[in-house]
Amino acid sequence: MGKISNSTVQRILEATDIVEVVSDFVSLKRKGANYWGLCPFHNDRSPSFSVSKSRGLCKCFSCGEGGSAVNFLMKLEHLSYTEALRYLARKYNIEVEEREMTPEEERRENARDNMLAVNEFALRYFKNSLTETTEGRDVGLSYFRHRGISDPMIERFHLGYAPEAKDALFNQAIERGYSEEYLISTGLSSKTDDGRVFDRFRGRVIYPIHTLSGKVVAFGGRTLRSDKTMAKYVNSPESDIYSKRRELYGLFQAKQAISKEGKCIIVEGYMDVISMHQAGVCNVVASSGTALTVEQVRLIKRFTTNVTLIYDSDAAGIKASLRGIELLLQDGMDIKVLLLPPGEDPDSFAQSHSSTEVTDYIKENETDFITFMAQILLKDVGDDPTARANVITRIVKTIALIPNEITRSVYVQECARILFISEDVLQRQVGKYFNEFALKSREDRMREESLTAVREEHTPGAGQAVQPQAPATQPEEAPATSSSSYASVLRPYEKGVLQLIARYGNYPFAEGVDENGDTVPLSVLEYIDAELEMDDIRFTNPDLAHFLDVARRISRESWEEHYRHEEEKLKEIRASKFRSGIEEIRAKATDLGSITAMERSLNETIDAEYARGLEDFSATYLSTLLCSSPDDSVRNLATELVIERHTLSKVHTKYAHVETEREQLGDLVPRTIHELKNAILGTRIKAEREKLASCPQDDFERIFAIMREIQTLEALRIPLAKLIGDRVIAPGH
Repeated sequence: MGKISNSTVQRILEATDIVEVVSDFVSLKRKGANYWGLCPFHNDRSPSFSVSKSRGLCKCFSCGEGGSAVNFLMKLEHLSYTEALRYLARKYNIEVEEREMTPEEERRENARDNMLAVNEFALRYFKNSLTETTEGRDVGLSYFRHRGISDPMIERFHLGYAPEAKDALFNQAIERGYSEEYLISTGLSSKTDDGRVFDRFRGRVIYPIHTLSGKVVAFGGRTLRSDKTMAKYVNSPESDIYSKRRELYGLFQAKQAISKEGKCIIVEGYMDVISMHQAGVCNVVASSGTALTVEQVRLIKRFTTNVTLIYDSDAAGIKASLRGIELLLQDGMDIKVLLLPPGEDPDSFAQSHSSTEVTDYIKENETDFITFMAQILLKDVGDDPTARANVITRIVKTIALIPNEITRSVYVQECARILFISEDVLQRQVGKYFNEFALKSREDRMREESLTAVREEHTPGAGQAVQPQAPATQPEEAPATSSSSYASVLRPYEKGVLQLIARYGNYPFAEGVDENGDTVPLSVLEYIDAELEMDDIRFTNPDLAHFLDVARRISRESWEEHYRHEEEKLKEIRASKFRSGIEEIRAKATDLGSITAMERSLNETIDAEYARGLEDFSATYLSTLLCSSPDDSVRNLATELVIERHTLSKVHTKYAHVETEREQLGDLVPRTIHELKNAILGTRIKAEREKLASCPQDDFERIFAIMREIQTLEALRIPLAKLIGDRVIAPGH
């Protein structure tokens, strides 16, 4: 099985102009060195999406989305890494050469393909069982007929039926050559300890769950028995191809209508979606009985920012699902809410009304979420002032989730009108909660970064150095810096080092001496590696250690070949410019002295351009590959590290030269390494002080040994403090 070759990937990345790629989807205008437009990832009202041609990166300074051209396409068009590369190859007319995959790559690809193939077989099996077997027609098809579902809808949603036989699907799949391994890993079948196999779905009507691109990744099955001990619904388990957080039932069938209508209607269940589609309202999806997730909200946002949530009159269910409103608001969605008449749900309402009646009812009765929440939450409050205050606080906190200040202000006005509360009071409270949420959001991100290290402590990523574990009987002897307990403390400093590597890894930085005593040039990455090796420093955060190993591998494997290729290309450009420059000089110059002087000036100019071209290539080489890596964790972290957080104002740069970050590398690189070393010493000192605090007071020998160690470590920090000096750049920024 083939995979796009590394040389083809390199040609694609070299040919790709991110401004051209983004311009296919976003209208861009040049402003200074970059291009700007409305962000395609959120409801952007003023241009906050920046595209850097020189860096080959894009970034929204509002919602934070962006990355390389590959990352942009993957997120916007929901493409896989390979699909995004093939898209760019077609755009730039590059022939795709494939290479043999590694055994591990082939295993993962095969597993995914086989699981999808098994699900496709199951889809055909369930559909055939529904219409071509006596049991299916008598039970399954009769049920759908009773529920008023037409044949076109049965076909549109690929509805099916699973027979009562305990292993009918399994046996037929095995006969057709499908593997037991994938029948079990998809959850279609399960195996007991004594080796017996059972089908998950038996005696149930089947609702296939499709991805956005139409691949079947899971199934939902409803029992038709009245047995209360049996689960009404059974669903496929999560697997390598299915995550319920990332799928919405009916989105594959509804996506065109959502784009056309500019609105997405969200209901609860499978039959709600099918009946609404049958009534002609096709921009409908379902959360399949679970609360909305962030991933599902982002999926909807790919097509529209306008959402209508339809609820039946079950107040308890409505209160439980208010979290969905909060998620939608946090993502900047415009929300309407619709409460159906008592006794109705979307399925029954669509079945008993025409398409026009359903559409008109939605338009006439959908309301803003403030009015809806007030109606629902105040219904049982009565005259209790404390309960009423709690409801108002709940609504105010919900308004505070809205990221847009103007929208928040409008909802505050509406809330004041409905609840008869002073607008100023509400505005102050909303501002208070908004600031609290913003602070909590930042803290949550930092906590998640710390937890990542803890979660992965015993499952290191590819290339990660495994820290040796101290004997259980002597835990106090474990080096502090080898423990994940200080990973969160060291994380910003480790990220500071990686930021320089990601941005300038192969840029020529210093000179070193090889084993023969000869002077050799060192890149930023090589210099940093030498410094880390000198003090035997290993990153404590597994994801950052993995990133560093990937950067080393990329730099080691492909750099020299690509540098020679760029060198030859720039030499050709230099020769071409020299030839055309000479012709122009000889056409203009009037004497030999002028010709000589102008030729000297021409040589200096094109030589400087040639050197600058090689420097620019060296500076951006590693960032280009890391930001387009097939490894999601590497690609996302590289994008975060490489993209500039701030740009200098025109006023600041118009009248004076301001040193660029590249020009400051001579100071930044050593200082960043010194800061990491200083932080490591700080964690070791803290660990020693913790030992001292827990040491028995009469163990004087132990106490003095620890105190001597603390003094030694503090002495090591003194020269580092002098080298660091006053802090200029915070780690990770």
